[in-house]
Amino acid sequence: MEKRNGLQQFSIFRDLSPQELACVQEIAIHRVFRKKTTIFTEGSEIEAVFFIQDGLVKAYKTDEAGHEQIVSLLQTGDMFPHTGFFNQTPYPATTEALVDTRLLAIPVHAFEQLILSMPSIAIKVIDVMSEKIRELQQKLQQLTGSDANSRILSFLLYLADKHGKVHGSRIHIQLPMTNQELANTVGTSRETVNRLLNQLKKEQLIEKYRREMIILDKNALKRRIES
Repeated sequence: MEKRNGLQQFSIFRDLSPQELACVQEIAIHRVFRKKTTIFTEGSEIEAVFFIQDGLVKAYKTDEAGHEQIVSLLQTGDMFPHTGFFNQTPYPATTEALVDTRLLAIPVHAFEQLILSMPSIAIKVIDVMSEKIRELQQKLQQLTGSDANSRILSFLLYLADKHGKVHGSRIHIQLPMTNQELANTVGTSRETVNRLLNQLKKEQLIEKYRREMIILDKNALKRRIES
């Protein structure tokens, strides 16, 4: 029963009948990954589709020089990867747990059969993939169409919208992400990130702690991008 209830926290399983949920329950496997543990590596054969019950995962690619480029941050309720169904495409990126993370894993071939046999799942998967495409297009536009400071500010606003919790006028972001990882995400240097964050703290627009960032004035960050 616990696993079945856990399945319903994910949008693609939410509308399934009890019988359909039971079918998914039979093939879903509980996995726990400790902080800094790799879940799968870029280029390896896709074996399973994962659903985050609790935790935070980063997906990243590594260039020939060994530099890491974070392409996505995945949180509770998210599914990954978003490609590789019905073909032999390998995992498109490496994924790593940023905190202790609980996952449900479904073998990829079994997941493909679910898509074929349950139209509601197929529709939800299309919705998830469409949203991911929009997110990646937006990120590409930010990386190619703005300066480094604007890219950092845009990413902070993205974190506020996707990962933030509103407390009065403040937005708290629980995110164990270093300045270097933030720099990797937006394609700039750690020094540039350090300078901008220090300036934002000086202007009392953010507060930055080891595992938390607090956005004090979201509208002011937006105005800095537009100016």
